[in-house]
This record gives sequence, structure tokens and C-alpha cells, in this order.
Amino acid sequence: MSFVPKAVFFVTGKGFHKSKLGSFEQALRDANIPIYNIVKVSSILPPYCLEIPKEDGFEQLRPGQIIYTVLSRVSSNEYNRLISASVGVAKPADTRTYGYLSEYHEFGLKPEKAGDIAEDLAAEMLATTLGVSFDPEANYDEKREIFKMDGKIVETKNFTESATVREEGEWLTVLAAAVFII
Repeated sequence: MSFVPKAVFFVTGKGFHKSKLGSFEQALRDANIPIYNIVKVSSILPPYCLEIPKEDGFEQLRPGQIIYTVLSRVSSNEYNRLISASVGVAKPADTRTYGYLSEYHEFGLKPEKAGDIAEDLAAEMLATTLGVSFDPEANYDEKREIFKMDGKIVETKNFTESATVREEGEWLTVLAAAVFII
């Protein structure tokens, strides 16, 4: 039996609680995915897998269902600590080819920077499999232009959540996830 996703949607969430597990549960609730059994998978966006609005994705799921996700999450209880979790996306121009999703999480980075890094990681992974020539040390804006001009990568983007621990004795979890529909 094979499970090749036909669709994907993206969610983000953040949660605060006195315990680490409680903050994760709150982040799942904020992302609207606490009622599913989550299985974390690696980073391939299957060929022909369509991105759908999250509202359409949720309509296809049932409470208790096992869902496969590319999940980025990070937690902290350090007062005033900024944390970010991001999923980067790189879609090939040829829908018969697979794309990439990346997970990235970090402490102390603004959400825009964390999102750019996640997007860059996904685009680099796809570019190297497609044979796109680029300088890995170039900044992402320069690489993005190369990827677009080559015509093999049609879209890159990211889904990012970021927040700061608000008080002492409090846990914060942030997450970003690609949820697959089988």
C-alpha cells in the first residue's frame, strides 16, 4: 500500500503554558491541528501534489485521523527569548517532478529572516537535484533570481511563526507545518 499525498496545506501556531507539553498543545490548537494524530515525515513535495487552502484541507480530515506532516517546532522558557519555526517550500516548474519542503527553527531571529532561511534551504535542495548552477554562498535574493531565470523552479515561499517568551516560568512553543492529504 502506498501513501502518496495528492494535496498539501500549511498551518502555523504558537502556544504559551506553564509546561513545555502544554505550550505544544496550545500551539497545535492555534494551528487548528490538535485533534489529529501527527506523523512527522521528511521533506519531499510529491509530483502532482496540489497546494490547497487550509479550509479545504480541514474539510477532508476527521478527528483522530493520522496525518502526515513536515513539522518545524521549537520551544523555550527563557524570559524574553524570541523563537521562530518555519517551513520552506520550493515547487518545480514541471509538476511531474518532486519539490522540496524544509524545516527550520531558530532562537533570536526575526520571522522574516527565519522564513528566508527556510525558503532558501528548500530552493537549494530542489536546485541541486534539478542541476541548476548557482553559488551556494550568494545571498538568497541573488540565488532566487538564478532559480527563476533557469525556469526549473516555479515558486518558493515560506510559512513562519514567531513569538517571544512573555514571562518567567512560562513555556512558549511555535510551529509551522505542511499537512498532507492522502
